[in-house]
Amino acid sequence: MRTLVLDQGYQPHRIVTWQKAVTMLFGGKVEVVEEYDEEIRSVSLTIRMPAVVRLVRRLRRRKRALRFSRFNVMVRDEFTCQYCGDKHPARRLTMDHVLPRSRGGATSWANVVAACQSCNHDKGAKTPKEARMKLRSAPAKPTWLPMEAFHVRMTDMPATWKNWLFWNASLGTDT
Repeated sequence: MRTLVLDQGYQPHRIVTWQKAVTMLFGGKVEVVEEYDEEIRSVSLTIRMPAVVRLVRRLRRRKRALRFSRFNVMVRDEFTCQYCGDKHPARRLTMDHVLPRSRGGATSWANVVAACQSCNHDKGAKTPKEARMKLRSAPAKPTWLPMEAFHVRMTDMPATWKNWLFWNASLGTDT
């Protein structure tokens, strides 16, 4: 089970394991907002498993280096294939080396882009020019990324989280 962590303003901050949430609770760092029905038992204590917790103290915003990762490349490229321009969920995108690794291309912000599986397959071990494919934008290290960027699939989301997450789609009405 996972636990949704909210910041002081009740905005989604991150997702942690229930064990981490319990550690944060006993450390006085969070308060429980919603609970699952399951209980956590020890010899001397029984509590309900936290589903949603809120940070008690304000977050300190420190300047953090932008970590190179597959997910951060997808965020930078807005989950869009840099060759065909189609948007995809992260699980359907790959990281493509503009200058292929077989030719000495580095795995870095300046050489990796998000690509759909078919475009990556079509490009193969060629450069975009050799494959007659055009990049939508040149890869570069971003100056910033959203700190709270995470995706939760509707099918994976516990019911207790629904009041705390924002939707990008309009909700239908029962008529």
